[in-house]
Amino acid sequence: MAKTQDLKRRIRSVRNTMQLTRAMKMVAASKLRRAQERILKARPYAHRMLELLRSVASRAESDEHPLLQVRGDRRLELVVLTGDRGLCGGFNAGIIRTAVDFAARQSGCEVKINAVGKKGRDFFTGDYELAGSWPDVFRIVEFATAKAIAGELIQRYLDDEVDKIHLVYNEFKSAIQAKPIVQQLMPVEPEELEGVEPMGEYIYEPSAPDLFAALLPHYVENQVFHAMLESVAAEHAARMTAMDSATNNASDLIESLTLTMNRVRQASITTEIIEVVSGAEAQA
Repeated sequence: MAKTQDLKRRIRSVRNTMQLTRAMKMVAASKLRRAQERILKARPYAHRMLELLRSVASRAESDEHPLLQVRGDRRLELVVLTGDRGLCGGFNAGIIRTAVDFAARQSGCEVKINAVGKKGRDFFTGDYELAGSWPDVFRIVEFATAKAIAGELIQRYLDDEVDKIHLVYNEFKSAIQAKPIVQQLMPVEPEELEGVEPMGEYIYEPSAPDLFAALLPHYVENQVFHAMLESVAAEHAARMTAMDSATNNASDLIESLTLTMNRVRQASITTEIIEVVSGAEAQA
């Protein structure tokens, strides 16, 4: 049976760990509130932009802009958004598993990975071909970062190096729920019009190519930025939940160790009393 000093030392160690996990939970909760505010502001614009571009793509000619051209699906790239750090439950493992499963279903296709975040870069390095890597971008999520990432993706698509590009990220639902999303980024996926009466044709001023040249790159940049905001909010929520669970587990362990230590102390005291009584009776 463990000695009292050993149990005290372990209880002290677990209590220090509990203080750390509690502090990390509070920090994650604070960051989650700020990230959630940014999501609520950015989500309506991103969703409306996606609906608009899908509607335009369903009525426009594919040769009016390269980002509307459908080339097939032989060369694919996945933009996988993971975190830069761990201690966030199954956040990183879930999105990596989603990307791996999606890539495995693309039989006969060449799949490359664009890793946004350290965890994704570390996982995919070696087994997959990395087309791009952007670690340490989630400390402060800025539109300039999303614009730089989107610029490289757009350039490769314009250079005919890839047929399709998909975003793979965690969509923030609530503090306890996130949903892995695989969204086609390029080419713009047209809206399904089968069985739906078209609302009419668009009138472009000055011209469709000029408007698409300005609108489509901005659409890609905005979708990348929106995915980054969703991912960072989901990461903070996952870390808050994980640290809350760790804190509760540490508290339960401390209670169990304290109970064991009291039993050991009681047994030790009882043994000493028995020895004293036995010695006194032997001398009588």
